[in-house]
Amino acid sequence: MDIKAAGTALVKGSYDSIRGISAVFKMEDEIEVKRNMSPFRNSNIKASFRDRTKQSPVKRKGQSKVWTRICHCSFMNGGVFLFSIFLFNYVLLPCLNSSIHYIFGNDSFMARLTWLWIEPILSLTFATIWTAPLFLLSKAVNSLWFQDIADSAYRSSRGKPPSWQSVSVWIADSIFSVAVQLLFLIQTMLVSYVPIYPLGSVFSLVHMSLLYSLYAFEYKWFNMGWELHRRLAYIERNWPYFIGFGLPLAVITQLPSSWVLSGGLFSLLFPFFIVSGNEANPVDDVGIYPLRLFSPVIAVSNMIFARTIGKKHISQKSGNVANLRQKFNQE
Repeated sequence: MDIKAAGTALVKGSYDSIRGISAVFKMEDEIEVKRNMSPFRNSNIKASFRDRTKQSPVKRKGQSKVWTRICHCSFMNGGVFLFSIFLFNYVLLPCLNSSIHYIFGNDSFMARLTWLWIEPILSLTFATIWTAPLFLLSKAVNSLWFQDIADSAYRSSRGKPPSWQSVSVWIADSIFSVAVQLLFLIQTMLVSYVPIYPLGSVFSLVHMSLLYSLYAFEYKWFNMGWELHRRLAYIERNWPYFIGFGLPLAVITQLPSSWVLSGGLFSLLFPFFIVSGNEANPVDDVGIYPLRLFSPVIAVSNMIFARTIGKKHISQKSGNVANLRQKFNQE
């Protein structure tokens, strides 16, 4: 096992993941350069301009749409969701607490008693009426915007994605991918309870890094026509790079103690990681052993589908799910 090559791949993965911010601004700079170019200097420039106008509108539209959707995500997740939580917890509640102590006296028993019952009531009301509905709404809207960002970024850099050969394969791949991701998230939570400190936290961080890398790269790989078995096998073979790629986002989202704040930070930053994944060229074949962390959830997913849908139904209607499992084992 080449330790040096693995460490280099991990560092490059972290570097590539952070490049998403600069990549977005670079895309916008390219738009401005194309808009400011004069097409009437000579006949050669005119001819080249006519050739560019056949291609650039799609590219300009894709790049502008990436920036627009990222601004939408930033406004909803940062400007509305996270800011409202910050305003409630660090402005409204402290001001109300100070007012109560001012009315009843700083050291009075009545002030402490009043705050003891009014604070949880206000927090519960805020979470029920505002935080939970907005969190669910943002998740639904973000899923559409994330897909839009990924598709637009892919078209702007690689053109129109190839179509899948079979609709049934596409459906089976999508359903099986969601099941694998949910089970892998559960596996991440379970390994965090390893009693030996700090192995539980390290194992959980490694799992989250790989999961976030899968989230970010899956949009591009899906547009490239890669089936699930190929996506997972590629991550397992080149795990140092993908651990490094997902590490910054995994660390940032684990800092808050609240899973709501963690989800808000993820939704705020993830669009940049989508662009990073689209622009990145992963380091592969560094001479390391595959890290088969997805194999358990693949086996459980296959068992669940076999028992809930039925083996006969899988072979006739959704046989591609079983094929995905078989192909994964062959990698």
